[in-house]
Formats: sequence, C-alpha cells, structure tokens
Amino acid sequence: MIVLAIDTTANLCAACVHETATGELGRSVRDLGKGHAEHLMAVIDDALAAAGKSYADLDRLAVAVGPGSFTGIRVGVSAARGLALALQIPAIGVTTLEALAFEARQANEGRSVLAALDGGRGEIHAALYGADGNEIAAPTATDLETACEIATHANAILTGTAADAINAAAGGALGVAGRQATADIAAYAMPGLAKTDTGSRPIPLYLRSADAKVQEGFAVPRKAAS
Repeated sequence: MIVLAIDTTANLCAACVHETATGELGRSVRDLGKGHAEHLMAVIDDALAAAGKSYADLDRLAVAVGPGSFTGIRVGVSAARGLALALQIPAIGVTTLEALAFEARQANEGRSVLAALDGGRGEIHAALYGADGNEIAAPTATDLETACEIATHANAILTGTAADAINAAAGGALGVAGRQATADIAAYAMPGLAKTDTGSRPIPLYLRSADAKVQEGFAVPRKAAS
C-alpha cells in the first residue's frame, strides 16, 4: 500500500510518499512559516517525483489534522479531502500529538509518551499515549499543573513545544524526547498506513477558539436597501 502524507500544521509544508513494504520512497519539505496554500501542491508534486510515483499510484492519503496553526490545518485538510475525492481513495487524519508521540517512541521503547504543545494563553494541548501507542488520554486543552500530574502519574517521557515547561514542573524527572511543534513527515505516513479506514473524512482538530474575532463595537453597519 502506498500513502501520501501531508503536514501543514506548523512552519513546515511537508509531504512524503511511503510504502508499506519498502518504507519511504520520497519527500519534499519546505520551512515556510506561512503561505502553505501557495506551496502545498508543488511540495506534493516534488514528493511524488522524488518517489517516482504519480497520483494514480496512491492507495490512501494521510493528513495532519492538528492541533496547530488554524490556517495551516485548514489548508492541509482541505487539500487531502479534495484529492481523496478526485482519486477515489481514503484520507486518514493523524493528529499532531499522535505523530509526535509516534516519533518519540522510536527512541524510547517501553515508555509512555505525553505529547504537549504550547497552546497560548496559558493553555497546553496534550494527549497521553501508552508504550504500545494506544491513546490513554485524548487530546485536550489543559494547564501546566494538570499536564504535569498526568505525565508524572504515567511516568511519561515528554515531547512537543511544552515539554520543557512540564519537565521543569516535574523537577526534571521525566525527560524530554523532543521540543518541536510538529513531527517528521514520516511520523504521519506510518500511522496513516496502519490506521483502519472508517470511511469518514478527516476533520480539523481545534482545541480552542480562533484568536481573530469580530469586535461588535467596530462592526460597519450595513446600508439599508434602497
């Protein structure tokens, strides 16, 4: 089975082609910061070219669904849905947290993993995974104290942008596997291959409301119809 994985949840605009039997066939990664919508299809084309494959060779898609950048998530999920519809293949959603945990387990076998991202406004977006990769605590928005308690109780190694803060709160006893905002693109491809296709479309994972909101005091009144 061949999967195309894409990730636009953070600074990176990334895609890779991965095959069940042989592993990664090709990838393309651009560190953009923003502007994912303008670059994503070119990144996908580059990854396919590096793999020596075409869209017709794909059996499924895997897409990062967040948490992460609101705009970036929408770009990736929309592209995956559109391609899945056009190619008549399934699209599988993989959360940023499960991809980070997958990556952390590769170098820390036998440890549970708390993947945790700084959500801003004092929030931490976190999920706990067992040593076998099974989800123990679903992605949620929490605070530093609670995240520390969860990680300490599970003796979990930490990964993500909030890892250092949680480890410090735990007295440095847990250990940090990574500090990045998103995982390597291969960490989306492999879970995307392993997951069962339920027939449902991937949907963005937002753990808090958008920062940009209409301020009523600044709303422009509509003109009355003439």
